[in-house]
Amino acid sequence: MMFEHVLFLSVYLFSIGIYGLITSRNMVRALICLELILNSINLNLVTFSDLFDSRQLKGDIFAIFVIALAAAEAAIGLSILSSIHRNRKSTRINQSNFLNN
Repeated sequence: MMFEHVLFLSVYLFSIGIYGLITSRNMVRALICLELILNSINLNLVTFSDLFDSRQLKGDIFAIFVIALAAAEAAIGLSILSSIHRNRKSTRINQSNFLNN
């Protein structure tokens, strides 16, 4: 019973993340939606790891690597975003044209 609830929550988080990533015009909101997608993937990894083989922690260890990847992505993304905001005075995706000076 708990398995279905966790999968439903994961699908719900993934759907919110994809919808926000597609419809977002703000770069900060796009980064947050990308984090939601990665968190739903982590939830699936831990759930399936516990369901199929609870003695080995392969899914849990892989989820820790995904969390580290998400932290690095957030740090690099926010630093790039602050640089864009400093130069362009905007964080809107449609106003960031890097080919024109």
